[in-house]
Amino acid sequence: MEQKPLIIDGNNAKKLFPKSSDEWKAILIENFGKDFFNEKITDRVKTFEDACLVIGIDPADVCHEADEPDDVAYKKLKVIARALNEGWEPDYNNSNQRKWFPWFYMDKPGFRLHGCDYAYSITPVGARLVFKSEELARYAANQFLVLYSNYYE
Repeated sequence: MEQKPLIIDGNNAKKLFPKSSDEWKAILIENFGKDFFNEKITDRVKTFEDACLVIGIDPADVCHEADEPDDVAYKKLKVIARALNEGWEPDYNNSNQRKWFPWFYMDKPGFRLHGCDYAYSITPVGARLVFKSEELARYAANQFLVLYSNYYE
């Protein structure tokens, strides 16, 4: 049987690592180093483009010329949430699973974060804009405040 080398770039390695068996994790660590996989997702996703890189999509494929500003913001926020959640998806059939989302003030001083909250099975926000932790919901709200503002206004 012919053998071929397996080539995995850093982004794909980071995507595979959390879901890999112990044997594959050992191989990935041997090739990339343990510190490579310890970087927090919030250190890797600072922009919409970073989020696209993490999940392996082209930023140009997300939005279209005819999209309204709120649609552009929503599409970008969905990508960002997907990247920050690192493969976690809300299970709305699981009433024990917390799904975190940011709340905002929309008043004279300006659009700003009010706080974060969670729901177990239903949520008053778009289902694709929830996070697996309060930390990620807060980070997304602060880091991408302009996008949230464009989405809600």
